[in-house]
Amino acid sequence: MMENIKASIITIGDELLIGQVIDTNSAWMAQELNKIGVWVQRRVAVGDVWNDIWKALDDESNTSNVILITGGLGPTADDITKPLLCKYFGGRMVMHEETLAHVTYLFEHVFKRPMPLLESNRRQAEVPDVATVLKNEVGTAPIMLFERNDRIFVSMPGVPHEMKHAVEKHVLPLLKKRFQLPYIGHRTLITMGIGESFLAEKIKGFESSLPSYIKLAYLPNYGMIRLRLTAQGEKEIIENELNKTFTTLKEEVKDVIAVDEDITFEILLGRLLKEKSKTVSTAESCTGGYIAHLITSVAGSSDYFKGSVVSYDNSIKENILQVSNETLSTDGAVSEAIVKEMFTGVLQVMQTDYAVAVSGIMGPGGGSAEKPVGTVWIAVGNAENIETKKLHFRFERKRNIELTAINALHLLCLFIKKRS
Repeated sequence: MMENIKASIITIGDELLIGQVIDTNSAWMAQELNKIGVWVQRRVAVGDVWNDIWKALDDESNTSNVILITGGLGPTADDITKPLLCKYFGGRMVMHEETLAHVTYLFEHVFKRPMPLLESNRRQAEVPDVATVLKNEVGTAPIMLFERNDRIFVSMPGVPHEMKHAVEKHVLPLLKKRFQLPYIGHRTLITMGIGESFLAEKIKGFESSLPSYIKLAYLPNYGMIRLRLTAQGEKEIIENELNKTFTTLKEEVKDVIAVDEDITFEILLGRLLKEKSKTVSTAESCTGGYIAHLITSVAGSSDYFKGSVVSYDNSIKENILQVSNETLSTDGAVSEAIVKEMFTGVLQVMQTDYAVAVSGIMGPGGGSAEKPVGTVWIAVGNAENIETKKLHFRFERKRNIELTAINALHLLCLFIKKRS
């Protein structure tokens, strides 16, 4: 019989609460748990405060079957997670010889430290005697498993690559072995060019007709909206129902759908280019190379991305991209004429099949009555055809840059797909 297993994630560290470090660990863990049928019902961030951590453990163990804890396992005085867990579960600290040998090996042979282990480094190998120690092969802090009242607690390092190792190597296999987990299925599509309230109005009939076991979520972000269908139960039944419902949803939003899966536009662009064995380049002014950064963040992008000209200064536009000084004088750097010339220039310089060019005013200064902050021109195309678009954004500089990049990639994807 399938079990409805719920999880809580507790992240520990003052740096998370003051925003000095962004908590990406919880999002990654939630995704991985969801894939195996474990529903994360709460994510809690607490500082390096004894009473707050203790209360979080009490609260989450009252509602969840699995409590995953990250952070606070370092060798310094502010790392209090390990002694707290020792007291919480009624144990005493002992030296774990296997962990000590591993720490010693890392310092002597991997880190190649010339000095002997400090006492604080040795204490990394101390663990509560009531814990089951799971080997951390990629770091010094031990992974600790506790069980009480049919609840599973796993304490892991907060360093992302160590946490991921712990989840993949130990946590997920343990949960799949211990519980009869339900299947959780998702279908996601992305829309662009429509606001959330207008989209909700557009599909209100579809939404009201959904069966109780299929949920629809709206996830707006940077000019796009993800629509996600979620259901859980027996895999074959759920997959069949989701497929039929998703087909209906796609038909409902066919005029605003950008992509019918939960991927980024840089990934979609890479797929389209690989399918055609084509290449792309970018000419960027206002985005300062951010579009190239997104493209090259995808593994394998060297197969289709040749390079970028970041023509932030007009002299680079003229000298490298052969933009006309006369056009700059008459139309200005943020204009349709300029992005067209930038596009033509980078296509010739890079000798690629496709290109994208952008120029705009990101703010907070630099705008005018004619061209206010947030004005952007984009050009996409190939040697035979070029398409341009003017956009107006109303946000702060960082978000304007990100929106420009996302829209540029989207326009290029549309251009390629239309000619497939």
